[in-house]
Amino acid sequence: MAGEKIICQNRRARHEYFILDSLEAGISLSGTEVKSLRAGKANLQDSYAAVEGREVWLHQAHISPYEQGNRYNPDPRRKRKLLLHRREIFRLARQVSEKGLTLIPLRLYFKAGHAKVELGLARGKRLYDKREAIRERDEVRRLEQEGG
Repeated sequence: MAGEKIICQNRRARHEYFILDSLEAGISLSGTEVKSLRAGKANLQDSYAAVEGREVWLHQAHISPYEQGNRYNPDPRRKRKLLLHRREIFRLARQVSEKGLTLIPLRLYFKAGHAKVELGLARGKRLYDKREAIRERDEVRRLEQEGG
């Protein structure tokens, strides 16, 4: 996408989940966390988002401490508030509670100087779904090798 600098992606998310919908959210960070993100030191593996009351929080996302941050560095795995419109929060809360879906961060990036996270509304894949996806990917790869 134009004007976006991708910091990190959650590659396993598309393997572990069916992504039904995605949306962009701002993320509330401290100063040293922003500097660490600009250096590309983040990891979204095993992270998730949860609706708590009227707010959405990002849990278990790892943003490494900034080397020059000394005592100003917060906990790398602290929960961080996500910035969404009220109607988006209510819609997400309804879908997560009713349909048994979950919110998974797909990627973390800068857009116009602001840190953003792309959230995916996801349903977990069963083991046979994962095997089917691997089989389809291998078949496409084999056809490309034969044809090209």
